Amino acid sequence: MPPARDLADLAELHHVATHWTTDLGQRVETSPETLRALLAALGVDAATDRAVREALTERRSTLAERLLPPSVVLRSGRPRNDLRTAPNTRLRVETEEGLTLSVRDLGKDLAEIPVGRHTLHAERAGRTEVVPLLVAPTRLAGPARRGWGFLAQLYSVLSNRSWGMGDLGDLADLGRWAGGLGADFIQLNPLHAYVPGALPDPSPYRPSSRRYPDPMNLRIETLPEYAALAPGDRAVVGELAARAEGLREGVLTGGLIDRVAVRDLKFRALELLHRVPLDPVRRAAFRRYTDAEGPGLSDYATWCALAEVHGTRWRSWPTGLRSPDGPGIAEARRELADRIEFHRRIAWLVDEQLGEAQQAATDTGMAIGLMHDLAVGVDPEGADAWTLQHFLAEGMTVGCPADDFNPHGQDWGLPPWRPDTLADAGYAPFADVLRGTLRRSGALRLDHIMGLFRLWWVPAGARASEGAYVRYDHEAMLGVLALEAHRAGTMVIGEDLGTVEHGVREELTDRGILGTSVLRFEFRGGSEQRSGPLPPEQWRADCLATLTTHDLPSTAAWLDGEHVALHADLGLLAEPVETAAAAAAAERSGWLAELDRVGALDPQDGPAPGREVLGLHRFLALTPAKLLGVWLPDTVGDRRPQNLPGTVDEYPNWRLPIADATGSPLTLEQLAARPGPRAVSALYQDLQAP
Repeated sequence: MPPARDLADLAELHHVATHWTTDLGQRVETSPETLRALLAALGVDAATDRAVREALTERRSTLAERLLPPSVVLRSGRPRNDLRTAPNTRLRVETEEGLTLSVRDLGKDLAEIPVGRHTLHAERAGRTEVVPLLVAPTRLAGPARRGWGFLAQLYSVLSNRSWGMGDLGDLADLGRWAGGLGADFIQLNPLHAYVPGALPDPSPYRPSSRRYPDPMNLRIETLPEYAALAPGDRAVVGELAARAEGLREGVLTGGLIDRVAVRDLKFRALELLHRVPLDPVRRAAFRRYTDAEGPGLSDYATWCALAEVHGTRWRSWPTGLRSPDGPGIAEARRELADRIEFHRRIAWLVDEQLGEAQQAATDTGMAIGLMHDLAVGVDPEGADAWTLQHFLAEGMTVGCPADDFNPHGQDWGLPPWRPDTLADAGYAPFADVLRGTLRRSGALRLDHIMGLFRLWWVPAGARASEGAYVRYDHEAMLGVLALEAHRAGTMVIGEDLGTVEHGVREELTDRGILGTSVLRFEFRGGSEQRSGPLPPEQWRADCLATLTTHDLPSTAAWLDGEHVALHADLGLLAEPVETAAAAAAAERSGWLAELDRVGALDPQDGPAPGREVLGLHRFLALTPAKLLGVWLPDTVGDRRPQNLPGTVDEYPNWRLPIADATGSPLTLEQLAARPGPRAVSALYQDLQAP
């Protein structure tokens, strides 16, 4: 049933949706219980009808009395007609360059302000308000040419030198090899920092921090301080490397990637490297990095140091340590000064090696280089949740409603941004997160970019289907994204799969943000009608097009129908296995018929990675998509998904090395020697700029 009118009005004034539409076009009402829970997470008492009426009156009064919104974000040259203020309000802008500019019309004149982060002042009847003003570029630059690249999970790409999982040295080598094949980019899994310790969920999409990458990605032997180790310490690092070799061999002989073991060995080595004094040049570089990062780096390093003492669940820490400004923090920073400096320093080392990997990729002629991935949220017990708790909704997690991909909905266990406190801060916390990932990238992929428009909030203890959408000021969120990407010289790709409301993709395209198109989700008539494969000429151009993703079956497994049997064995099917198998076979037959219709199947194709796999890639090349992505495991026939949504312990998610069609793991050196990658690259060599 629809909620009562007062409750619905209060929810809408706080941007909580009272209903939503499924991916099949059905309208669903949000329950009153869910609305009350979400309002409570936003600091609004809606527990009783009386409380609702009082909160509604207060909210309307607050909005009526404001001279300005909490912050103003707009696009250069694009007036916003919704920006208004009362008559006789005097306005001026203080630009980030220190200039003072008079403003008459809030909606029109601000669009003429230069791109940047400024301050807007309003005065009326003795009242003054000062808010952040952000002016974003009208449109981001897209790819300089039509190109292709590999999609890879870095941890899964082990070389003969890595310590039990792929590292940044492997990434540099992967970039050189891929660039030599003509690739323009490597799209990576998120390299964000994990919560240290046991990892019941090793997903890179559940990080401790999105602003800082994980030190376990470091290549120890190429760090400049490694050469200056004292002889005794060098011997200890050698022993650690020998143990790491055992980890690597265990993985390559059928074992699983063990991040906890890898992290333990690398941190022991890093602690020895921390004893090496920085030479003047290195000290100056470190100082520049820490100065640029400011308090955010210190807070992150403080959380890391406190977690070593009190455990990683910061809500159970002593009361005075449960926030960065707690009464016990100053003393803790003094007591843990050396450990805090250690974590600051290794964050810098990771940043340096990421820069070297990006440089290695672009030195081969790659037009983009590294395409980093920004997760949609963070672990509720991690560093960012501690540092940014004022900007995250307590007692709420992010997910998505039921759709064709998952009929029960999804709860990702990640706390969402609070739109109110984020706006009050001028979106600076969001900008900081973006800046940390953009710094060493040629392109940035945003997981679930629809979350910049709205997010599905699930109250603690509720089922994923019992959530509701909370809307964000997408003009502001996209503007902050565009401003930071513009300053970094980076293009942006949004993962816009699943339930996407009308107008989102059009808005992204207008801003120069590419979408994501996956072959298995491209139908005539869209997801509602699904009347057969979408012909190549009808695909959108402004996208990164791929055959599969890390959450879907590999192409070889899909072609053989193995994914249905795997889902059945793990109890993940919502229908009889025969029904699922028949649907999968019909889908596959439809695509093979489409390949035959457009002439994408070439009898001259060799056995690797398979005639049908190459035909599917040839089909992608026929689309107008500006970027084409090749799932790296597909090139060697790997049949296992890296992640199987809906499982935890039932499947080794995020712990598998790349393997061949028989399941035998491959090193990076072995993979590079296989004919499959060369066959795919040869197919894409003739791509021309549109």
